Amino acid sequence: QAPDSFPPLRNEAAVCVLRGRMKGIQGHCNSCYMDAALFSLFSCTSALDSMLFKPFPLCDRNVQSILRDEIVNPLRKTGFVRARSVMHLREQLTEKGQCSSFTNAEKDPEEFLNLIMHQILGIEPLLKLQSEGQKEQDCYCYQIFMDKQEDLVVPDVQQLVEHSFLSSDLKLVEIPSCFIIQMPRFGKEYKMFSKIIPSLELDITDLLLDSPRECCVCGDVATLECS
Repeated sequence: QAPDSFPPLRNEAAVCVLRGRMKGIQGHCNSCYMDAALFSLFSCTSALDSMLFKPFPLCDRNVQSILRDEIVNPLRKTGFVRARSVMHLREQLTEKGQCSSFTNAEKDPEEFLNLIMHQILGIEPLLKLQSEGQKEQDCYCYQIFMDKQEDLVVPDVQQLVEHSFLSSDLKLVEIPSCFIIQMPRFGKEYKMFSKIIPSLELDITDLLLDSPRECCVCGDVATLECS
């Protein structure tokens, strides 16, 4: 029997289902990093739904069913996921991974994504990055690293990604099927930006390796890049 499947929420349906009290993923025992990641990946997009239906034995069937049946489907159907469902997933991650603290400690979202996508569900890396003169790097998400920019008071995601790639001398080797971006890190005592404006679309033209681009002076195909 085929597992139940609910499409991601769109437009007015997303507002209707996800707005109000007792909506989203309930937090418990430092689960905020995982709750935010799961909500972003599955509530309103199907880009990574292959994780939910990848055939066994190419993935861990138990973790996959928990992710699909206890988290993603309830989120898309009712707009709410109870903390005990996420704790069930965290317990499985603790058993499968190399770390014993997935059930109680705060983790880096990248550590969570690498474990569940690579080691457990067997998903191919989503991004191929290359720095000048270096080998290609495969990864599942991109962490924005950048120095404080005084002229960026309330930046949008487009500005942050461009600044980060430029300062790190990075390029995308190919257009990614899914581009997961982690915003600049901050802690309780320091926040680099008080607000970040979401970019509904992301222009990656200038981020692609060897991508033909227009010269900003003459309009012909550019042969040099300013940095």
